[in-house]
Amino acid sequence: MSDAPLKILLISAEVAPFAKTGSLADMAAELPRALTHMGHDVRVLMPWYRKVAEAGTQATILRGAVQLEGGGLPDEMPRMFTLRQGWLPSTRIPVYFIDQPAYFDRDGFYGDSTGDFRDNGDRFAFFARAALAVAKTMAFKPDVIHLNEWHTGLVPVYLRNTFREDPFFRRSGTLFTIHNLAFQGLFPDWQFGRTGLDWSLFNTQGLEFYGQLNTLKGALLFSDKINTLSPHYAEEIRNPEYGCGLEGVLRGRSADLTGIVSGLNVEEWNPTTDPHLSVHYGPDSIEKKLLARRALKEELGLPVDDMPVVAMVSRLESRKGLGLLEEIVDYLMHLDLQFVLLGTGEPRYHENFGRLADTYPEKAAVMLRYDTGLAHRIAAGADISLMPSRFEPGGQNQLVALRYGTVPVVRAVGGLADTVREYDPRTGKGNGFVFHEYNSMALFNSIQRALEIRKDATAWRKLQLAGMAEDHSWLASARSYEKLYRDVVQLHA
Repeated sequence: MSDAPLKILLISAEVAPFAKTGSLADMAAELPRALTHMGHDVRVLMPWYRKVAEAGTQATILRGAVQLEGGGLPDEMPRMFTLRQGWLPSTRIPVYFIDQPAYFDRDGFYGDSTGDFRDNGDRFAFFARAALAVAKTMAFKPDVIHLNEWHTGLVPVYLRNTFREDPFFRRSGTLFTIHNLAFQGLFPDWQFGRTGLDWSLFNTQGLEFYGQLNTLKGALLFSDKINTLSPHYAEEIRNPEYGCGLEGVLRGRSADLTGIVSGLNVEEWNPTTDPHLSVHYGPDSIEKKLLARRALKEELGLPVDDMPVVAMVSRLESRKGLGLLEEIVDYLMHLDLQFVLLGTGEPRYHENFGRLADTYPEKAAVMLRYDTGLAHRIAAGADISLMPSRFEPGGQNQLVALRYGTVPVVRAVGGLADTVREYDPRTGKGNGFVFHEYNSMALFNSIQRALEIRKDATAWRKLQLAGMAEDHSWLASARSYEKLYRDVVQLHA
């Protein structure tokens, strides 16, 4: 039946709250919750990292020695692992953990202070093989195996080659989600010999990429369907500017490539109940947002006045458009606004923006740190939120801004282009302000447009309420994933 519940195995190198370096972990936790709410049988699978164990994660040992199937692996590579099972917090969604100390009992997930682990190719080739072994060990025949990022890129390659005759996986389809095409899992050519795959797959039509092994390319070639975290990004990566060398492969899979906007945890990000706020408000009490702004200014030591707060909460790296902001920030300081920046990242931005608060102590507050609570209070207290990204595969900050009645100013790329629409004062339509060219004056002009509209209190309130009324929940995203899963299932019916 087309509406029958699906069996879904979601595989990710990170799952919140167990292991997280970015939004991949959030998606790997929130999407299963939404899909389970819809009635599907979802299991999640990830490595048992040292930090997961040190956090006191409760996980029962299901099997003490699970054997990898299939030959071709180097003699020194482990063949067994311990299978553990825990649960996503506050759910009955099983999380399977692959416990192999030789690969995952380390201080970092992918590397340490000296750089990436040199054996990451071995580690995640093992992870891919082990993931398929878990499904068989638990007798869980997935309708769809949902893979995420390069760490899982070899799973569909093994599935369609090493295990192509295995009746257990005969009806299992694959969906591969690209979170950021820039991260591809590149390894020296000799690493391919350690995957156990046939060398006939190592060529320009296969997993070879300019003389290297590219595990993400393997996923793009062998997965049934591919998606990105935004429809706009799905289009962008088919072109050289954003394709990271894989645009030809992606154009060849155009019929199977789509984009789904990621959701937002609307329970965590809710201005009416947010525990990080001293002032709560909603669409029917939007005037209280002014009190949230006052509280933010008091917390940051800025003069408490009627000046609007223009904020940016971001990793401080070039792709987030910090270079554009650098070029205009002194001009911004001469406008009727106060500027707030929160984040960590590249040293040059720490140095340059750190000086800003010293130069303009009554106009700027710069916090060079990671601070979850303050991020929530900035979302509530700011009037305008900046996201001038050079590229943005998905993006969440714009969704947070909309939910909190903070008007986004964004560059029209990736997920930002899909979720923020230019406000038209003639029609009253739109939910933010958008610029297209990657230059600082385009950003400056967008900020000025926002400040000008803000002078009209009625128009500004309508703009805020329009954003707050939108549904960016994970349940909305999950409906799109469900449709895509059923397309995958149909291929193996």
